[in-house]
Amino acid sequence: MATESLGWWGVPLAIAAGTLRGSAPFLFVSLGECLTEKSGKINLGLEGTLLTGAMSAYAISYLTGSPWLGVLVAGLAGMVLGLIHAWLSQQPKVNDIAVGIAMIIFGSGIAFFFGKPFIQPAAPQLPTLDLGSWSNLPQVESAFKISPLFLIGVLVAPLMQWFFKSTRWGLYIRAVGDSPDAAKAMGISISKVRMLCIVAGSFLAGIGGAYLSLYYPGSWTERISSGQGLMAVALVIFARWNPIQCLYASLLFGGAQAIGPALQSVGVNSYYYLFNASPYILTLLIMIFTCSPKRKLTGAPGSLGTVN
Repeated sequence: MATESLGWWGVPLAIAAGTLRGSAPFLFVSLGECLTEKSGKINLGLEGTLLTGAMSAYAISYLTGSPWLGVLVAGLAGMVLGLIHAWLSQQPKVNDIAVGIAMIIFGSGIAFFFGKPFIQPAAPQLPTLDLGSWSNLPQVESAFKISPLFLIGVLVAPLMQWFFKSTRWGLYIRAVGDSPDAAKAMGISISKVRMLCIVAGSFLAGIGGAYLSLYYPGSWTERISSGQGLMAVALVIFARWNPIQCLYASLLFGGAQAIGPALQSVGVNSYYYLFNASPYILTLLIMIFTCSPKRKLTGAPGSLGTVN
């Protein structure tokens, strides 16, 4: 750990390192959920998609020796779950929340069942970029080793922002999410747009799962997601359905996740579980302050959460 020889000066460094390493799953899942919710649908099942992506990536990396192939397969596995979710959620009188809960159970069950043989074996991990090579301190060099997958996620955020604001398909998605009746009058296929958004969002969530198992923490276990798929829903609300703000919120959540280990590394063992619960406390606070029935959420799609 960076803090072992730097003392308290290493705590900010450890939090920064944890932010860079731990924010990517939040980023990919929140961007996927942002895309889905922009079309007027909610996908709570991304927790199951995250787990399935993590298991698929780790298994393929172990079996083929190619972690990048594992990342691709994780995204494809997410798309399969997304197709199922999209079809179910667009049936008449079907509630998005109920479908999401069912997909969490289904996706988790698939990951746990097929992932049993891969809990012990060590799979090849994703490569890293050594952004700390300018420093002579090993702690700094270690802290700023990041995965190219994180940088890809950082690039996806502004690209998605541009897509929503400046492209025809972005206009279609916003129209479907804000006013399905108006979109239908324009000749836009509501079911097609929503299906594509859910599938693409699930692809991103699957990539987030691959990051978990192939980089940080870099293993496959059944508890690897720690509820990050569900926390991403609160993160999207906090970010006001804005991809750039999803990036900032993901960094905030990643930093909150890093507080506990950073303090523990300098001997602060009191309130250990409280510090480790920081992301969950942050999620709860966000839900409390943003879900008042008297407050209209800025940027919320008009048809979000309505039953078909």
